[in-house]
Amino acid sequence: MAKHAASDTYVRATDQLVGGVPVLLPANGSFAEVGTLLSHLNGIILTGSRSNVSPSLYNGPPHADGTPEDEMRDGVTLPLIRAAVAAGVPVLAICRGLQELNVALGGSLHQRLQDLPDRIDHSTPMQPNPRLRTGKAHGVKVTPGSWLHRVAGARDILVNSLHNQGIDRLAPGLVAEGVAPDGTIEAVRVASARGFAVGVQWHPEYDWETDAVSRRIFEVFGEAVADHANPERDQAAAD
Repeated sequence: MAKHAASDTYVRATDQLVGGVPVLLPANGSFAEVGTLLSHLNGIILTGSRSNVSPSLYNGPPHADGTPEDEMRDGVTLPLIRAAVAAGVPVLAICRGLQELNVALGGSLHQRLQDLPDRIDHSTPMQPNPRLRTGKAHGVKVTPGSWLHRVAGARDILVNSLHNQGIDRLAPGLVAEGVAPDGTIEAVRVASARGFAVGVQWHPEYDWETDAVSRRIFEVFGEAVADHANPERDQAAAD
């Protein structure tokens, strides 16, 4: 039987850093009322998942046998992303979320980075020790002057890595803000967004209690959510 779930790591980050009320959106495909959802949300976190974005959505070849897909989630998240960006609702896209953001705005994906020449294995094979699995795996070169640069306060950061898919063709309107040593895009920003809309390929929700950059990602997202919920607050800050 299908289940709708989100990791407790996202719930705790939303409670303790974003300062919002976490609400799980069901993956109900075409039954989702995107306009109704947006009217009740001040921010959206697109979470990671074991499933991959369906290649039919970016004209890619079929996945290898056994690759998990979730077309019901795709059916909600892609139109929700486009509507949120257009409406200026803050978006923080994490791992699969970054891939959804890229596909929703017209980009494409590599399905298995580890099968490509000159790419490292970004999947971090399963480890009995969760700290090893979610620990720092590689560096990211941060674009000077970017949103990520302002958040990190550094040109080089270390991140965890738990994905197979990665950005192939960057969507129009997306700007790369960080890359792995093998050239894989690790962070993006929607340049044309009315509000806050960014994505990271790693999982800051795993280590925000010990990593300053991960913590700051959620805090800055929380500031954007608060500004969207209270436009007067944002205007007062500008004045």
